[in-house]
Amino acid sequence: MVIALPFGGATGGSRHVQAGAAGQGRRVGVLALQGAFREHRRMLESLGVEVREVRLPADLEGLAGLVIPGGESTTMGKLMVDYGLQGPIRDFHASGGAIFGTCAGAILLSRTVLGAPPQFGHQPSLSLMDISVQRNAFGRQVDSFQTDLNVTGLDIPFPAMFIRAPVIGAVGAGVEVLARQGEQVVLARQGRLLASSFHPELTGDTRIHGLFLDMLPAAAQAADLQRSV
Repeated sequence: MVIALPFGGATGGSRHVQAGAAGQGRRVGVLALQGAFREHRRMLESLGVEVREVRLPADLEGLAGLVIPGGESTTMGKLMVDYGLQGPIRDFHASGGAIFGTCAGAILLSRTVLGAPPQFGHQPSLSLMDISVQRNAFGRQVDSFQTDLNVTGLDIPFPAMFIRAPVIGAVGAGVEVLARQGEQVVLARQGRLLASSFHPELTGDTRIHGLFLDMLPAAAQAADLQRSV
């Protein structure tokens, strides 16, 4: 087990999908209320994606996809409610938009959240993905680590970074498990939804973001999204 190091990590060389090819002409939002949104923005821009920081419902207009970053899921969930984003994000997905949630973002995508501290009250979530998520299942900040994961669709293991990471527990019939750490699910996909327990944005490897870009609607459908959101 290797202690996580940002961008490049302890495992050595970076791996990328072809820069510019995956994201050419695509516009993706990053929820920028709290957490590691700048790191996601930097990684997506390295792939040729036009990125917009999303803080208000109007910021969703014209996007093909949305990334919900890692951070503090209770804080982000409450800010989503305060800024009136919960319903518009659900509508965005219903209209064809793809959503990628990492760590706290995976918690916010899930239908069921386990392990939320009772003193903070109800844990808001989007309830979009047919999964349950256990918060902080890999331990506290001091238990952070980086490890190589075998991921469906990738020919070389991915250097996954786990920081106070959740675990994806029960998965519905329509959910595809893409990676496990031991017996625990840490990457899953359901239609246009992608949830990861780990932080791909904190490595030098863009391949998980490339998988997400492959889920974005085609250009014509993205134009329809712009008119409907």
